[in-house]
Amino acid sequence: MAADVEKTSILDESMSDVFDWSDAKLPVRDAIWNHFMDDDNHDTDKTSDEVAPYMNMDEGKLKEAVEKLLKA
Repeated sequence: MAADVEKTSILDESMSDVFDWSDAKLPVRDAIWNHFMDDDNHDTDKTSDEVAPYMNMDEGKLKEAVEKLLKA
């Protein structure tokens, strides 16, 4: 019997693998975190609150939301 393989979330894939408009090698989750940290003057608590919805978002909605948030 084949072993079940857990699907990796796009949060764990590199930006360049998920988005054709990005050449960044960092994971999507890190790109989201960095975006909010910069916007929040490096306030970890505030950033944590703002990032939380992205961590549980449906992957289709997540990709759309990240593109809207980060695409230059």
